[in-house]
Amino acid sequence: MRSKRVNIDSLNLSAGQMESIFFYHQDYTIEAVKTKSVFNPTAWSATFGKALKRNIIEAKIIHTYLGLTLPLKTFSVTPQSQTVEFAGLHGYNERSKYLLQHLQELRERLQYTRVMRLDIAIDFKGNIPKSIIKVLSKQREPFKYGNTTYYKTAKEKKTNQKMDIKIYNKQIQAKLDYPLYRLEFVFKGSYFNKLLFKDIETVYKKMEKSIKKATGLSVKIQAI
Repeated sequence: MRSKRVNIDSLNLSAGQMESIFFYHQDYTIEAVKTKSVFNPTAWSATFGKALKRNIIEAKIIHTYLGLTLPLKTFSVTPQSQTVEFAGLHGYNERSKYLLQHLQELRERLQYTRVMRLDIAIDFKGNIPKSIIKVLSKQREPFKYGNTTYYKTAKEKKTNQKMDIKIYNKQIQAKLDYPLYRLEFVFKGSYFNKLLFKDIETVYKKMEKSIKKATGLSVKIQAI
């Protein structure tokens, strides 16, 4: 059976002084949102469409020369590290194209940052095949929240530090004029065990096996 090609949609990278990669580069500017002297949560919600979470002790917005914005976060559990998020790499608009362009331009400077999260997008033109839902449901229970259905095992609580599985209507989220559903695997920091961005492709086979085990679907992750 031929493997289905799937794509990386989101990538979180972390380093001690992540902002220095952008701070001294003319193509980027940094706006402070939450620091010891600044607190402007409305700027964060206006930019990213979501509230600033309490576990984020420092937050900044990176403005790019192409007009994109990237969140730069410091979490309470890792106060010595900053995390930058490239969310929406595999979308259906120009933003995804420009976001991928930024990532590729920054690739050399990001080589020794740590991979903290990696989302794999598996898209279907129409509903998710019943065969996949059947395998998913053998060991996981669906939990619907808004436009998204999460699949969790009995041992998993609200927060899982290794992997989340969810399905949502991408047509609604991306405002597409055709039906599209996304099965998404969210792999987190504990799954990667201090993986550096330069070695990201070494973990693809492990993720492909995890997806196969959970869904019965053979996939091939496309390099970024």
